[in-house]
Amino acid sequence: MNPDPNHAMTEQRRRFLTSAASGLGCAAISSILQHDGLLADEANPLAPRESHFAPRAKRCIFIFLAGGTSQVELFDHKPKLEELSGQQIPESFREGIRLGQTGWNAPIMESRFGFKRYGQCGMELSELLPNIGECADEICLIRSMHHEAFDHAPGELELSTGIDQPGRPSMGAWVTYGLGSESQNLPSYVVMINHRSPNSRHMAWGNAFLPAANRGALLRNQGTPILNLATPDGISPEMHQAQLAAMNRLNRLNYQRTGDPAIAAKIAAYELAFRMQSAAPDLIDLSRESKTTLSEYGVDRSGQEGVFSRNVLLARRLVERGVRFVSVFQRKWDHHDAIAAKLPIQCHEADQPIAALIKDLKRRGMLEDTLVVWGTEFGRTAITQGNWNNAGRDHHPHAFSLWMAGGGVRGGCVLGKTDDLGWRVVEDPVHTNDFHATLLHLFGLDHKRLTFRYQGLDVRLTDVGGHVVEKVLS
Repeated sequence: MNPDPNHAMTEQRRRFLTSAASGLGCAAISSILQHDGLLADEANPLAPRESHFAPRAKRCIFIFLAGGTSQVELFDHKPKLEELSGQQIPESFREGIRLGQTGWNAPIMESRFGFKRYGQCGMELSELLPNIGECADEICLIRSMHHEAFDHAPGELELSTGIDQPGRPSMGAWVTYGLGSESQNLPSYVVMINHRSPNSRHMAWGNAFLPAANRGALLRNQGTPILNLATPDGISPEMHQAQLAAMNRLNRLNYQRTGDPAIAAKIAAYELAFRMQSAAPDLIDLSRESKTTLSEYGVDRSGQEGVFSRNVLLARRLVERGVRFVSVFQRKWDHHDAIAAKLPIQCHEADQPIAALIKDLKRRGMLEDTLVVWGTEFGRTAITQGNWNNAGRDHHPHAFSLWMAGGGVRGGCVLGKTDDLGWRVVEDPVHTNDFHATLLHLFGLDHKRLTFRYQGLDVRLTDVGGHVVEKVLS
């Protein structure tokens, strides 16, 4: 038994901050009660905070195309693949490269799709992405991404958390930890999914050892928007409000007696949860959006195409309402076979709404301080996997592509270069840690100063490496 009288109070606070389902009860700690003087910083981890320096981005929509998008099909045109198609890869390309489900006897395969130049900048992108191509002058394309994680879950964690092992906070959690929330009625970090969750599941948007309020809150675009938030059947809004008022009176009396910040945090949680019950249904009600907007995003499309379109439009509505970080996961890009047949389907699903998002944000004057990211856990090999007539490509973390738009990045910019086969980075390499350092920099956060003391170490998103990629900044 611990004789310290503060131990019970600390333990009570710890249990409250880490036990709420889906991170929502903890997200509620960001209540406006701080201005009443009731919430200490420890009990209000989402209170708005000053950045280290002037930010360029205030919010981020991170679109994670899980599975591993093929850079040589979409973003990194390699004519040499056509010349060597059907041949074995030269011996000089093999050193230091790990293969998974593919052997070295697999032949080189050219891209099954053509490339076009888009925008005034003349950026080369796949013919499968014509709508995104129209936004080329807003996009900064990085062709030299790389890391060491080979399989899906480690790769997802590498891009999401900065390290390929479980137990680290996601980048959305780090951003909200550093800056707090601008929203009074919604979580600061929201996650949406179509198809299936990424392999790493909640770890891709988790808080790990950061306060649980920084964990991403799952939002559903149909039914009850936020799980574990609905009022039970038979309880009217008036009854619920009266119940909340009674609990708050008792909690306030107890707070005045003890001064325990955990009590103030509970008051904030109950009040924000009540406000969220009204805000969340309004959020997913698209009836006030114009027919033109709904059509531009493709919300009327059937099946998963419509679901993804709706999620991307909801992402815009979330950041409009002060949500700091939105992750949209779409998992269908793991093309080990039939890439010629499957890739166009996924591109058709993603191309229209993502381009509509960029155009919509720009039209509303929001793109300049809203960062939009197309991310994936790794690229694909230049050599085939499977039967030639039904071939796909294996995992390839040694060189892949990622792009950003808005939020202080240079539009019409291409950074980095890979070799003739899209196999290795040969110019301006950008490690995952460098990307994260740059993302934090755009938010006005110094990645070396944004730390959290955990197990005796000052841990950061960029681990022990990373540098800001100045060339992508506007």
